[in-house]
Amino acid sequence: MKAVILAGGMGTRIREETEFRPKPMVEVGGKPILWHLMKFFAHHGIDEFVVCVGYKGDQIKDYFLNYSARNNDFTLRLGERGAVDFHGNHDESDWTVTVADTGDATLTAGRVERIERYVAGERFIVTYGDGLADLDIAELITFHESHGATATITTVRPPSRFGIVEVDSDRRVSRFHEKPRLEDRVNAGFFVFEPAVFDYIRDSDAVMLEHEPLAKLAADGELAAYQHDGFWQPMDTFREAMMLNEMWTRGDAPWKAW
Repeated sequence: MKAVILAGGMGTRIREETEFRPKPMVEVGGKPILWHLMKFFAHHGIDEFVVCVGYKGDQIKDYFLNYSARNNDFTLRLGERGAVDFHGNHDESDWTVTVADTGDATLTAGRVERIERYVAGERFIVTYGDGLADLDIAELITFHESHGATATITTVRPPSRFGIVEVDSDRRVSRFHEKPRLEDRVNAGFFVFEPAVFDYIRDSDAVMLEHEPLAKLAADGELAAYQHDGFWQPMDTFREAMMLNEMWTRGDAPWKAW
């Protein structure tokens, strides 16, 4: 099974970082958040990846083309083309990474459609390149198989952006709740798709995966929802990027299963 990572958006809500690089290359603990996602999947036995790039995608291409040099000692003979000896193997030596240019302006459904040839005939996982979770991938796949649907989404109860103030009948504050979890569930961005999903995303460059395709799958009874009640955190803002870095620094990173 392959993991398809959507890494081509512009990340306009975190412009402090994405003016100069694609959001999946924003670092958490000195490594791109994209790397954290891939390490998480590899821990769960998925080490074949298709990375859908777009905005500033050359930076992601360069990152993987030069991965061995970034992560190994090496000896080279200047002036001799290709004369580089790498010493040892980095921990990701067994990964297979396909970097696919899916266009700067393509929306999420179109990005998935454009990589069909790399996952043709296979079940595959899709996720965004800017969110981390402590999801049990094996349990997600088992759930998907048991429901026999074309697609499964992962849902979570997100924390409120604000704390809650409880007030009694005399208008006195009784207690505070610091950013409680909301009751309604949202899409966490970890999908399992069967090959038939491509029937729902034809000619979809200008279509969001989360809109018409998922709505049509739901209407056809082909969309299941797996409930994840553990850690989940997207990196939509600079504040959230700082929060993830702080979690990593203090050794409290729930997504770090490796």
